[in-house]
Amino acid sequence: MWFRNLQIYRLPKNRASNASQLEEQLSTLTLAPCGAGDSRSIGWVSPSAAGTLVHAVNRQWLLALGIEEKLLPASVVRQFADERATAIEENEGRRVGRKEMRELRDAMTGELLPRAFIRRRTTFGWIDPVNGWLVIDAVAPARAEEFLEHLRKTVGNLPVRLLKTGQSPSAAMTGWVADGEAPVGFTIDQDLELRSAEKATVRYVKHTLEGEEIRQHIAAGKIVTRLALTWGERISFVLNENLQIKRLGFLDILKEEADGRAENEDERFDIDFTLMTGEVTRLLDDLLEALGGEMAGES
Repeated sequence: MWFRNLQIYRLPKNRASNASQLEEQLSTLTLAPCGAGDSRSIGWVSPSAAGTLVHAVNRQWLLALGIEEKLLPASVVRQFADERATAIEENEGRRVGRKEMRELRDAMTGELLPRAFIRRRTTFGWIDPVNGWLVIDAVAPARAEEFLEHLRKTVGNLPVRLLKTGQSPSAAMTGWVADGEAPVGFTIDQDLELRSAEKATVRYVKHTLEGEEIRQHIAAGKIVTRLALTWGERISFVLNENLQIKRLGFLDILKEEADGRAENEDERFDIDFTLMTGEVTRLLDDLLEALGGEMAGES
């Protein structure tokens, strides 16, 4: 259980709640299979083989949101609707208008949905109720918002907000690259993206970030919008301007700590989850410090 992309949110620290209470709430909105006429279904599923909806280990909670979607491309619907329209024109000797064409497409959607293939995906979320973190493993913010929306629908009032820092990630990263020096505990790697006010973008991939060329870009007004970093020689990642962490990689030295400690797959899952949450919590604490702490008034 290793997350790859982090959308980071804040919850109140030490909030009065427990895993059993959350389990009961999640059980009211579990995933139901897509019906014949449904295009989509969404609900909570078990994140592990244990079968519970809240997988709790060392006061850390893992949740999983399941989504089933029918695969029915618009091009297929148009094709069948066009064929139906052609048959009407040939048999009835009249032209199919725009309104009727929309109605035909709606009718074709209804006819084809029961035969469509179903794709299932899962989005994982980790709640640290002690330190006040909600972290969603999602590449795109829309997937994270989908998770949050269903969580709010499930538990009611959810005091969650995006993490905000005293210094913007772009300003901080630009300073680190310009100075050629990462904050304490971090090293700068070899992936970088810079962007000008006019949206002109320069990318470096697996490229040394030392030298005058990059400093000239910064002197000309470009800011850093993505930067690859390594924390503590244990976790590599890419930080972007929106305080999202991408391509999270747990280095061999960390994963080796889990080897040989588990007697079965269930134990291995719990050990991996414990290691991941512990390390990412420390990473987030150091990243917050490097970005000037949380914004004044936030907690």
